[in-house]
Amino acid sequence: MGLFDRIKRAFTGEDPVVEEQRKSESAEPSQDQIVFEKYDKGVEKTRRSFSDRINELFAGFRQVDDEFFDDLEEAFISSDVGFDMTLALSDAVREEVLLRGASSGEQVKNVIIEKMVEIYDKGGEPSVAINENPDGPTVMLFVGVNGVGKTTTIGKMAYQLKQQGHKVLLAAGDTFRAGAIEQLEEWARRVDVPIITGKAHGDPASVAFDAAKEAREGNYDYVLVDTAGRLQNKVNLMNELDKMKRILTREIPGAPHETLLVLDATTGQNALVQAKEFDKTVDIDGIVLTKLDGTAKGGVIFAIRYEMDIPVKFIGLGEQLDDLQVFDAEKFIYQLIKDVVEVHS
Repeated sequence: MGLFDRIKRAFTGEDPVVEEQRKSESAEPSQDQIVFEKYDKGVEKTRRSFSDRINELFAGFRQVDDEFFDDLEEAFISSDVGFDMTLALSDAVREEVLLRGASSGEQVKNVIIEKMVEIYDKGGEPSVAINENPDGPTVMLFVGVNGVGKTTTIGKMAYQLKQQGHKVLLAAGDTFRAGAIEQLEEWARRVDVPIITGKAHGDPASVAFDAAKEAREGNYDYVLVDTAGRLQNKVNLMNELDKMKRILTREIPGAPHETLLVLDATTGQNALVQAKEFDKTVDIDGIVLTKLDGTAKGGVIFAIRYEMDIPVKFIGLGEQLDDLQVFDAEKFIYQLIKDVVEVHS
């Protein structure tokens, strides 16, 4: 069953997750319901912005003509879904509207949503699972510029992995930014996991070496490695990252097993620009999109998906320790479009 079909089931009340959400508030909430509600609140600003633009577009709907498509493209570009995806969506809607003979506002609106989901789906959703190491510690490397929430993401992930019963080790590989080591040390204390540190302005590769050695000898399940906030044009910093990766690979075969690029959703299309630049120099396995709950620019998820072959694996939906969530395209798109589309069974 495709992504759009699953979303249709959600609207028609056939989806078990939505049914959980509709149960009596007096009942003990299930984990599915808790996650559903986190998505509901976390996507609220993006949903409101998207809904306002689409509903305004259809408020004065008369016919499908060039002016309508100009307004449609403006609405989607303003929603941060990206220029390239907007043009692809506009072309797909033109073709489908003509094929179906759709003429009413509701018919055209449903075509838009269907095509938006189909273009996102690309014939199949990418895996959001972490690349696990079956033969020892799984090493996760976190990259991204300063200020995107990288250290906070590491702390939250360490907490969640520990809650699942895993043995977790942190490595403070950002030796350049003032206070970075102390910040990660505070997270280690907060979630009660050990941390490997080095000297300020020291060699990050030595931290990686010590962490890998400790992980092997201590039988850790996960090693979460922080790195300096690297601006893409700083070749020396990229060289340091390469050195860290070589050390990790030498000490733990296949490491790093997961390299996650952390991006700030509040920056909108700038997040897409950063992703493209990092992708030129780093083998990125997945993206963490932070601060989604604090922005109306969550449509950048569509731009990232359309223009890159890197999956968004985690999203930040709040400040609580459990607000870092595995990205679920069905839940995200359902919450995004629920105020603008009616899907009838």
